Amino acid sequence: MKTNRKPLLLRKAFAANLRREREARGLSQEALAHLAGLHRAYVSSVASGERSGSRILIDDIERLARALGLEPADLLRR
Repeated sequence: MKTNRKPLLLRKAFAANLRREREARGLSQEALAHLAGLHRAYVSSVASGERSGSRILIDDIERLARALGLEPADLLRR
């Protein structure tokens, strides 16, 4: 059976983009979580790529993007 690796690649791209943008703004994961209205542990698991793509809610992607002053699509670019 052939596996589809696209979701895994998108999750990794999202995690890398989130970390890069957070660090570029000098924000800790805790500060970003506060700005986005999310729990720090959740932001940490998303940013590390540990949380599966299906468990990252679209609303949370939007919250994180807005907290960074970005469009959600900016965090999903490969």
